[in-house]
Amino acid sequence: MGRLVPTINTARVTLRAMRPGEFDRFAEIWAMPEVAVYIGGTPRNRSDSWKAFLTNAGHWQMTGFGQWGIEEHVTKRLVGQVGFFHGARGLGEDFDSVPEAGWVLAPEAQGVGLGLEAAQAAHDWFDRVVTGPLVCMMDPDNEASARIAERLGYVDMRLAEDDAGPIQLKLRKSPP
Repeated sequence: MGRLVPTINTARVTLRAMRPGEFDRFAEIWAMPEVAVYIGGTPRNRSDSWKAFLTNAGHWQMTGFGQWGIEEHVTKRLVGQVGFFHGARGLGEDFDSVPEAGWVLAPEAQGVGLGLEAAQAAHDWFDRVVTGPLVCMMDPDNEASARIAERLGYVDMRLAEDDAGPIQLKLRKSPP
């Protein structure tokens, strides 16, 4: 069941399949405390990053959608990831049965609008190709991510708990 990961170009980034040769960069990003602070709070070790890297690739094969690597045009470097997945998190049928959106940026790419640009491009693709509602979750203190979610049309569902503490569950019924 081979599926190609589509490539999406925006003004400043390219969303594309993650390449085997950039695993070190992927692991580097996820090992940064500034990245993990709002995503479980604990940086990933190399082994956990490898599992996530393979999961990202496999998700495209199993569902027809997944996470893209975000390549910044200026540096030609992987600066994060964005896309969709089924997390099977045990947060209730209303959350777990719907594809989940996520976005992560390395610290040097944060605060300049790249997250919104990449997430908007990914959501535009989803709305054309897959369609339907989406969910996302975030640390209630992650104001930057909350602003992106709001711009993409997400609204609060409810506050829940996971191993790291409180998480805000959000729903996007249709494009804004």
